[in-house]
Parts: sequence; structure tokens; C-alpha cells
Amino acid sequence: MVRDEATAARRGWRRRGQLVGARPVQVISISFALATLIGTVLLMLPISKVGPGGANVIEALFTATSAICVTGHIIVDTPVFWTPFGHGVILVLIQIGGIGVMSFATLLGLLVARRLGLRTRLTAVSETHTLALGDVRRVLRGVILIALVVETVCAVALALRWMIGYGWPPGEAIWYGVFHSVSAFNNAGFALFSDNLMGFATDPWISLTICAAVILGGLGFGVILELRRRFRTPSRWTLNTMTVVVGTLILLVGGCLTITVLEWSNPATLGAMAPADRVLAGFTAGVVPRTAGFNNLDISQMHPVTWLVTDILMFIGGGPGSTAGGLKITTFAVLFFIVVTELRGGTAVNMFGKRLPRSTHREAITVALLSLALVVGATAAIMLMTDYSMDRVLFEVISAYATVGLSTGITAGLPPAAQLILVLLMFVGRIGPIALGSALALRTETRLYELPKERPIIG
Repeated sequence: MVRDEATAARRGWRRRGQLVGARPVQVISISFALATLIGTVLLMLPISKVGPGGANVIEALFTATSAICVTGHIIVDTPVFWTPFGHGVILVLIQIGGIGVMSFATLLGLLVARRLGLRTRLTAVSETHTLALGDVRRVLRGVILIALVVETVCAVALALRWMIGYGWPPGEAIWYGVFHSVSAFNNAGFALFSDNLMGFATDPWISLTICAAVILGGLGFGVILELRRRFRTPSRWTLNTMTVVVGTLILLVGGCLTITVLEWSNPATLGAMAPADRVLAGFTAGVVPRTAGFNNLDISQMHPVTWLVTDILMFIGGGPGSTAGGLKITTFAVLFFIVVTELRGGTAVNMFGKRLPRSTHREAITVALLSLALVVGATAAIMLMTDYSMDRVLFEVISAYATVGLSTGITAGLPPAAQLILVLLMFVGRIGPIALGSALALRTETRLYELPKERPIIG
């Protein structure tokens, strides 16, 4: 009798663990799917499209998915194809997608914290002083407040520049400032210019404002909040904040320098600019792949090695719980330190003075391998449908999965089936890492036995 009760209790706990892990995944997926559906319907209305009739299903679905997943991939020219009403729909979808991702990811962090042991939970709260257990309303207010403050400041800066520096009417300057500020902070990459930001590649006011919004959006709510409170005391930062900040600096410096050097003499990109302008444009080109998607240079004319570097930056992405996509800096950092520890013959993986639990190793490896499998599978499928080279197709696939939006110029020319693959990649790339990460962290399974150990030959 006692044994039966214990078994029933274990099964009940296991079921509860599975439900807790499943519900957030379902809520996130259904919410974004509904938003995408509503956006698709609105963009299909004749009022959303310039000229007679409305957009077809592929055009509307691709654009709505790209907006809600804050990607920026397009198959039609945004400023020419869509009306002001359509631009407004895209802007709202970007804002919902960006704030929604940050909110869901932060709340899932709270949910994960509640599943930890009491001592671990208390330690986490005392370390961060940011997220009290169960303080959902304060979290949501903080996310929205940070988004609105950053977007407002950047919108004002952009509007002033377009009014004072370019002589635009105030109404037009303000609208363009708001649209591009929201698009930048949410790492969306949508622009109301046919050449995106290429016309402002040498304008430091426009370029650096966009870069600032992109970088802040890519840090994440928890990191921004902790930096605001403990900016001068890095020794008290949490492991997540330290990893995101250090990783962001390394990737920004490395990416900007590499792209600038590779394109320095390319007459189709940086080569035709003055040296100071090359530095500015190279910096911007190194910032946007993680994962804003604005292009200030002609991506199609870049060196193939630059494409490869951009692929890496896009695949890594930004911080967890941010508006950026990709594998995430923390996931990549965990994998890096696992390799370093193994090469050194260590037994425990340590990051910035903290020891990582083995479950974190498995979670990072799982997310990375599944992401790699999706990218490889999608690349192979599109190559079978088209005659484009692998480097171009791989670039488009990673850009879609990492929700970046940069393109070598082939997306609009892909067949509908290939474009639908990119739609699926954008959706999975936006929802998948968050949902998968939460499911892995929240799962509970207790085994009553262990299999015998045996080591296969590696290498």
C-alpha cells in the first residue's frame, strides 16, 4: 500500500512537471500564432497595399511573420508596396513581438526560479535584487517602461536629425523617427527606405542612434535593469549579466573589426568612402547582424568571407530575454567553456567564478544541435528547389532562423515553397529557443534506476 502511494505520488509529480513545462510553450506558441494570423489578415486588406486589390497570402503572411518575429526579412519593398496603414500594422506587430518576447522570457525566468530549491531561490533574489518571486506585474511594467523610454529617446534623436539636418516636415520626421526607433530597439530591421539605411551609412547621428537602440534591445530586460542598479560594481553582477555584457563586447569588437577589414577595399561597400566614414559604416555593419537586420551596405556585394562572418554573428545572436534572436550569447558561452574545460582536462565547467550545473551543459548542447539541424535541413531543402549557391542560401536561412532579416538579395526571388520554409524558420527561431529552453529547465523526471556506465571511443 505504501509502495503504491509512493509510486502514485511520483507519477503525479512527474505529470505536474510535464504540465508546468508544457503550458508556457503552448501559451507562447499560440499567442504568437494568433498575432501572426491577425497581422496577415490586416495586411491582406486593400487598405494595406498601394494600388488596386490587396496583398496575396504569401506576401501578407511573410511580412506579418517577419514583423511579429522581429526579423525584417521582406519579399516586397516595404515603403513602396505597403500604405501608411500597412506600415502602422507592421509597426504594431514589431512592438508586440519585441515586448512579448521580453515579457515571456522574463516571466519564464521567474517560473524557472520558482521550481528551484528554496536556498537557490533566495540566493538568486538576493544576488539580483531585480525579480522578486511572483512579482509579475512589476516585471511587465519594467519591460514596457524600458522599451518605451529607449524608443522615445531614439525617436526624438532621429526625428530631430531628419528635421534639422535634412529639412523634413515635422510630421514626417516624427513618424519616421518613431518607426525606425521601434524597429531598432526590437531588433526588427524594417525600414521605410527602399535601400534600408544605405542612404545614411555615413551619417553618425542616424547610424549611432540606431546602433545604440539595437545594442540595448539585444541585452535583455534583466541585464538592463541590473546594469542600471549595479553598473559600477561588476563584482556583484549575476552570471547571466556578466556573460551577456562580456560576450556582447567581444562580439561587437570582433565583428566590427573583421567586417571593416574585409570590406575596407571593396569598392561596392566601404571602398568608395572616406576613411572615417568607412570606420563608421564598418561599425554599424558589425552591430546589426546581432540581430537587427538593418543594412547600411549592399549585402549582395560583400565578400563571401564577410558573409561567413555575418553568418556566425547572426547565429550567435544577442542576450536571452532580449529582442534579439539567434542561439543566444549565454548558450554559446556555455559551449565555449565546456570545450575549454575539456581541453584543459578539468572536471567542472566554471564561468566567471561560478560553477555550471551539468543540466546546463546538456541544455546548451541540445539547443545548439537542434538549431544546427534546422539550419542544415532548411538550407538543403531550399537548395533542392533553387539554383542559388550554398553560401547565399545558408545566409538567408540563418538570417531567418536567427530573426535577423539581412539578405543577399535572393529572398524575393525564391519560390513560394522556399519562402514558406523561411516563414517557418522565423517563427521557430523566435519561439523555439525560448520554448525549448523553458521546457528543458522546467522538466522533471525521476528515475528509480541508473544504467551501467561505459565510454565509447571519441574522435
